Amino acid sequence: MMAHDHGQGGHSHDHTAGANARMLGWALALTSIYLVAEVVGGIVYNSLALLSDAAHMMTDVAALVIALMAIKLGTKPSDDKRTYGYRRFEILAATFNAVLLFAVAIYVFVEAIKRFSQPQDVQSVGMMIVAAIGLLVNIVSMRLLMSGSDKSFNVKGAYLEVWADMIGSVGVILGALAIRVTGWSWVDPIVAVAIGLWVLPRTWILLRDTTNVLLEGVPSGMSLPEIRAAIAKVPGVGGLHDLHIWSMSNDDVSATMHVTLTEQADADAVRAAVASLLHDSYGIEHSTIQTEGPEAECGHRGELHP
Repeated sequence: MMAHDHGQGGHSHDHTAGANARMLGWALALTSIYLVAEVVGGIVYNSLALLSDAAHMMTDVAALVIALMAIKLGTKPSDDKRTYGYRRFEILAATFNAVLLFAVAIYVFVEAIKRFSQPQDVQSVGMMIVAAIGLLVNIVSMRLLMSGSDKSFNVKGAYLEVWADMIGSVGVILGALAIRVTGWSWVDPIVAVAIGLWVLPRTWILLRDTTNVLLEGVPSGMSLPEIRAAIAKVPGVGGLHDLHIWSMSNDDVSATMHVTLTEQADADAVRAAVASLLHDSYGIEHSTIQTEGPEAECGHRGELHP
C-alpha cells in the first residue's frame, strides 16, 4: 500500500525556469561583450590582474551558457529511459563550473609566481578604465541573477561567479591606483592571487552542495532525525523505517518511507497525514509512503535509521 504526493510544483518549476532563462540571457549578453574587452585590455595593458579577472569572466560565460542549457533540458519531460527527467543535469553543470573555477585559480597562482620573480611593467590607467567598466557590468548582472540565486544551483553558481568578479573588479581598480601612485608593478600579481583566494571558498561551498545532491544526501537545512520524530508523532503511526530524503535539484525534494500502522489505524488517512506534514512543514513536494500492518512492526523494531 503506497501513496504518492506530488504537490503543485510542476507549474511553479516552469515559471521559475522561464524567468531564470530570461535573466540568464541578459546576463550572458553583457558578460560576453565585456569578456572580449577585458581580454584585449589585459593583453594591451600587460595586466595579470585583468587577465585573472577575464579568466573568471570566461567561467561566468561558460556558467551562464551551461545554465541556460540546463534549464532547457530540465524542462524536458521524463521518458522510459530517464524516469526522473533531466533536472539532474543542472547539478552536473554546476559541478562542472566549480571544477572549472578551481582550474582557473591554479593557473592564476602559477602565473603570479612567475611575475613575482620577473616583474613586468603594467599600464595602470588603461587597467583601471577596463576594470571600472567591468564593475558596472558585474553590478547589472548581479541584479539580474539575484532573484533566482536561491531557487537554482545553476543560477546560484552563476551569481557567485559574477559576485566574485565584482570583487575582482574592485581589486583591480585599487591595484591600478596603487601602481599609478607608487609604481610598484608587483601589486598586479598580488591582486590576481587575492581574487583567486577570495573565490575558492565560495567555489568549495558550491562544489560541496552539488556533490551532496549527486550522492543523494539529505538536502541542506533538513534534519533527518527531526523529520523522523515528526512523522512518528502522526496519529496512527506505530513505526517507521527505510526513510530516505533526497533531491534532484535544490528545489525538488523527494521522500520515501515505510510506515507501520497502529491497531485500527486507517491506512489512507495516515498516508494523507504524513504526506501533508512533509509538504507543509518541510516543503517536500514528492513523497512515496508505503504502509504496513501492525504485525510487520516486530520485524522492523529498532530499525530507525535510513
